[in-house]
This record gives sequence, structure tokens and C-alpha cells, in this order.
Amino acid sequence: MNLKAERGAATRERVLTIATRLFAERGYDDTSIETVLQESGLSRGALYHHYAGKEALFEAVLEATEAGVGAKIVQAVRGAGSPEAALRIGIRTWIRLAGDPVIKRIVLIDAPAVLGWERWRALEERYSFGMLKSALDATGTVPAAYLDLHAHMLLAAINESALLVARGGDHATAEAAVEEFLRRLLRTD
Repeated sequence: MNLKAERGAATRERVLTIATRLFAERGYDDTSIETVLQESGLSRGALYHHYAGKEALFEAVLEATEAGVGAKIVQAVRGAGSPEAALRIGIRTWIRLAGDPVIKRIVLIDAPAVLGWERWRALEERYSFGMLKSALDATGTVPAAYLDLHAHMLLAAINESALLVARGGDHATAEAAVEEFLRRLLRTD
């Protein structure tokens, strides 16, 4: 990698770190590009060289956050004894992560509103929804014709539980409810 590319990558990483903190603390609406510029020390032109605007910066923050969540879930399910166990562990991990203020604000609250449902769902397809669908398919409990529909319904149940936890709800109760839902869905004990 040449020096110019290294500097560009370092600048993008620094801006993403600053923007992640600001979006998590203040939310999308109350985070201005001016604040990002002040904290990063970049000129407006330098920032716009890397990100087309505030929404593009938010989307980059969301992608980085989703990638981090995915990595934590993959790590948590390593060594799971079965596809069903991996699915359960992954879901429990997601529900626990939903309580993190960064994930709560960026992924669960602001992302659907900022990007709109269609763009948010397309991004989710590359990350959490895609992982969930693959994990559900690996269990072999859902007919192929219903896989997409069941994955969407499962995601809705998981995200609703995650939102309850993120809003200060009881982690144990949410996890138990999802565990019972999965037991019934997968017809396992």
C-alpha cells in the first residue's frame, strides 16, 4: 500500500471512530458535519473526499458497526455443537449486544429512519439477516420454500426482543422468550 493510500485509510478510520461516537451519543439528527469536522480536524473538502455527506458517513458507520456485531456473533458461535445451538447462541449474543449504546442507537434506532426501510434491509441482508438466514437454513428444520419468510419472521421477533432490551428491558426475560420461540420454531428441546 502506498503512503497516500495509507493516509487515506487512516483518515477514514479516524473519522469513522469520531462519527461513531457522536452518532451514538447524540443520534443522527443532533450530529452535525461541523461537529465531525471540529473533532477530526479535517477540512470540509477532505471529509467530502471520503464521504459524500452526512448520510454517507452514517452509512459507513452503520456498516462498520454491523461488521463488528457480525464478528462478535461468529466468535460466539464457534464450537457450537449443532446448527440449532449456533442459531441460539448467535441470537442470544445479538440480544445482549443490543444493550450496547452504540449498537442500540446506530443499528436499532437511527438506521431504519436515516436510510429508509429498503436500504436498511439491503444492508441487513449483507450482515445480520444474511447470517440469520444461513443459520436457519443450516438447521434443516425449515422447508426451502419457507426459508425467506421464516427468516424474516424470526428476525422480527429477535429485533423486537433486542429493542425491548435496548430500551432498558430485562435481558434474561427477552432471552428466555426468544429461546422459547426458537424451541417451538425448530421443534427441539
